[in-house]
Amino acid sequence: MKIGSIFLKNRVILAPMAGVTDSSFRQLAKEMGAALVYSEMISAKGAICAPEHALKLACFGDKERPFGIQLFGSDPQTMARGAEMVAVFAPDLIDINMGCPVKKVVSKGEGCALMRDPEQAFRIARAVCDAVSIPITVKMRKGWDESAVNALEVALAVQEAGAAAVTVHGRTRAQGYSGSADWEIIKRVKDNLTIPVIGNGDIRQPNDAARMIDETGCDAIMLARGVLGNLWLIRETVHFLQTKELLPEADIYGRVALALRHLEMTVADKGEYTGIREMRKHVAWYLRGIRGAARIRDKVMQAKTSMEMEHVLKSLIT
Repeated sequence: MKIGSIFLKNRVILAPMAGVTDSSFRQLAKEMGAALVYSEMISAKGAICAPEHALKLACFGDKERPFGIQLFGSDPQTMARGAEMVAVFAPDLIDINMGCPVKKVVSKGEGCALMRDPEQAFRIARAVCDAVSIPITVKMRKGWDESAVNALEVALAVQEAGAAAVTVHGRTRAQGYSGSADWEIIKRVKDNLTIPVIGNGDIRQPNDAARMIDETGCDAIMLARGVLGNLWLIRETVHFLQTKELLPEADIYGRVALALRHLEMTVADKGEYTGIREMRKHVAWYLRGIRGAARIRDKVMQAKTSMEMEHVLKSLIT
């Protein structure tokens, strides 16, 4: 599969997730076989007004390529300038966020709020495409709510503006992350666009990915919440799509080993104080479904040093 001039080695992509897809998480995802990873979403306005903070999220290493930076904003000129600023980091592509449902984002006309104004979505996509020479992708939802299902209209608009691919999450903004994703809207978009379409929503097992591709014809699938504490889902999905064989799920030893490695990488990247606090949620995700996890999670949340957290994790297998 290709997005513009970027060749992807398989059809499994990791979604940009705020507070999750930092460099350590992306590196582990790439090791698991993800064809493309994205930064956490970056405010275009923040990149201009407070670059020392916002642009930290744009940093990445060569091991993470192909790598995309996701921008959000509501003004074409601001988005174009933001794209120019993050392009200095030499990502492989830039993604425009038109899908975030969070109230503090949509209340400013950003994220999924852009789907309420397809003309503005077009202007933003055109401005960003004109500002930089790398491929531009757009991530969107089914629509604002069930009375305004317009993913196809918005997808056609951004394709006309020059977007190289679109990702469609089959939920409306009103749904948030509840209910079921509508894969039929992904199929409608795919049937009417000439650029690649990536499907997103309700992929929790490798066979879900295969079924989405079969039912929608999408060119690739995007994994999001299903990988939290379960990065193996990436490897399992890549393998299943290529062979139709299911790999065995990770056991408790594998989970603890990956959690410890993730901890080490995050502390090395962000320092112990910040790293420990950010790893608490990840470790809680790694422990889901493990017997006695509630008791261990309490200890994890109280850990203040990497040594303490390491000791708690190792207690599961000793």
